[in-house]
Amino acid sequence: MSLPPICEAMQRFQQLFDAAGEPIGALAPGRVNLIGEHTDYNEGFVLPMGIDLHVAVAFAPNFDRSIKVHSTAAAATHQIDIDVLSAPGGSDWSDYVASVAWVLADAGEALTGVDMVVSGNVPIGAGLASSAALEMAVARALCHVSEIDWEPRRMALLGQRGENVFVGVNCGIMDQFAAAASRAGSAMLLDCRSLEAVTVVIPDGATFVVMDTGVRRKLSDSEYNDRRASCERAVAVLAKHDNSVSFLRDVDRTQLAGREHLMDVVTYSRAKHVVEENQRPRELANRLWAGDLEAAGRVMNESHASLRDLYEVSSAELDAVTAAAREVPSCFGARMTGAGFGGCAVALVDSDQAGAFVAEVSRKYTASAGRQGSFHICAASPGASLIR
Repeated sequence: MSLPPICEAMQRFQQLFDAAGEPIGALAPGRVNLIGEHTDYNEGFVLPMGIDLHVAVAFAPNFDRSIKVHSTAAAATHQIDIDVLSAPGGSDWSDYVASVAWVLADAGEALTGVDMVVSGNVPIGAGLASSAALEMAVARALCHVSEIDWEPRRMALLGQRGENVFVGVNCGIMDQFAAAASRAGSAMLLDCRSLEAVTVVIPDGATFVVMDTGVRRKLSDSEYNDRRASCERAVAVLAKHDNSVSFLRDVDRTQLAGREHLMDVVTYSRAKHVVEENQRPRELANRLWAGDLEAAGRVMNESHASLRDLYEVSSAELDAVTAAAREVPSCFGARMTGAGFGGCAVALVDSDQAGAFVAEVSRKYTASAGRQGSFHICAASPGASLIR
């Protein structure tokens, strides 16, 4: 049985670095987005939840203006010179670490050098925000050694900027915000425009299960950009008739339906998904607050159908695992989560039956898809924190 990430990081740190004392730990969670898919870059609403899969950093200051970082997953060590960092950098795992140092320095913060070991159990490329967890764990460590106030909202924004500008990945704000600011036992209803976050306590009797299809995401840059372009084309049409429209966030169903004749079929279908999906995070939050799990599950099922049929970002495996989940009586609803074409789905399940649910869906998915998935019964976990 493998060590928890923080234990592995601490153990490896002591083998590699000659620290004056015990290293300190920083921990940041992966996240599952319960609903609100492809709404973030339309300045809409999302409902992520920090999960009990983490990236951990064991660290201690070195006072020599460098970051010496070892990854247990890559079995490699890199040295990053704080004073010569410039954007753009690269997209290797160490560049995500460097991006955090670069963006903090660029924001005027005085950084102290640090030795660190990174370990984690957030699957890479599965749509569970492993890169954001790495960024926020590193940010937590750098803030501690450099005596920078830890402000989750600010650090999420800086982490997003680092990934956008230094690494070159055009991500939205959801992943960093969830990794920085999630709360135990709760999901987060996040407005991607105002960054107002409302806590949504997971009700008793409800458990979310992440279902990893075992297929890594295949949504290519061109397909992703094509979908963003469809949203922009729809906005351009709508804005000609209403100058208050700058994103699909600003549009309701009636407005969109009234301009359907001005759009091609693909543009309209993709805009329809976003406009309708943008209502679902608030609707699911309301159902969870009310403890109405049957209704919550229906909202999740509707989201999956929309992503499959209108936005066209599901896959045979995602359809198979969500269909298998819905056949189990203890499942209230299931949907794909993440960008699409692989990665994970998420199911809302009766807590008392979660173990049996996993066993049954695993069997059904293997039979229908001809491959094995992996399943994680999630505990809603807090954002980045220090472990002394």
